[in-house]
Amino acid sequence: MVINRVAKNKVQLLHSEKLGKLAWLVHAFSTRHGGVSRAYGGNSLNLGFTQQDSRAAVERNREIFLKELGVANGRTSWPLVSLRQIHSDVIHRVGRVQGDRMLEQPLAGDGIVTDTPGLLVAVQTADCLPIILADRKRRAVGVFHAGWRGTVKRIVEKGVGEMRKHFGSDPWDLVAAIGPGVQGCCYEVGEEVRTKFEAQFAYASSLFRQLKESDPVREKYPLLFLTARPPGHSELPVKLFLDLGEANRRQLLDAGVMAKNIEAVESCTACHTELLFSFRAEKGVTGRMMAAAGISQE
Repeated sequence: MVINRVAKNKVQLLHSEKLGKLAWLVHAFSTRHGGVSRAYGGNSLNLGFTQQDSRAAVERNREIFLKELGVANGRTSWPLVSLRQIHSDVIHRVGRVQGDRMLEQPLAGDGIVTDTPGLLVAVQTADCLPIILADRKRRAVGVFHAGWRGTVKRIVEKGVGEMRKHFGSDPWDLVAAIGPGVQGCCYEVGEEVRTKFEAQFAYASSLFRQLKESDPVREKYPLLFLTARPPGHSELPVKLFLDLGEANRRQLLDAGVMAKNIEAVESCTACHTELLFSFRAEKGVTGRMMAAAGISQE
């Protein structure tokens, strides 16, 4: 996925080159550009019903998003199915119920799979990873929300299993796109997170990076920091960073998805708040992006 810069008042969606080769698939990862929300600076495309933004603005932004995807023409649009996300490994299979009527209350969970044409399924993110899976032979799709809690619970690995169960998907036929999220450069976590990963994954140590804080004053005047405890100097704290993208890529590989069929956005949400929403970098006052996928009715 290549990110090209555009004017902030224009809608900018990100597309996977690998998923883009599937003519029947509609998909996109949104950015903050091109909406009508004023709560987060300029005209932003906030797609989540957040505390700071108005419902009318978000509904208008969703209309803009659907139109830009080519699934709305002003009179009719594909139903948009999203979740009440709870940082879980809960995955729902969705489709139409009672004709064209959709479920009125959002389902609680963090993954959706479907093989129903004319239906857009989506997850919302602002640092956590959005992941889209598509079965190029069975014409089925899945979208998943993977923060560290969902990742340690193996949500995307279980997502592959759900697609096998419901649609008969062969992992070799799956194409995966990992959308924009916080990267290992900025995703600082606590030691308890590493402990949870080490309990689940043999390769957990390769997912974490340690960085010892520097202190120029301490380095210049070490005698000022002598303590009574051995070895005589207090230790500087160590920062711990998690590579969430690699953690989910490894799960996809373990589930049988071929490496050549996995694509990832490497731009960090926390580093690029001019383009992407980041809950961490913006201290909780930010919008939500969407990762959406659907199956063409043609």
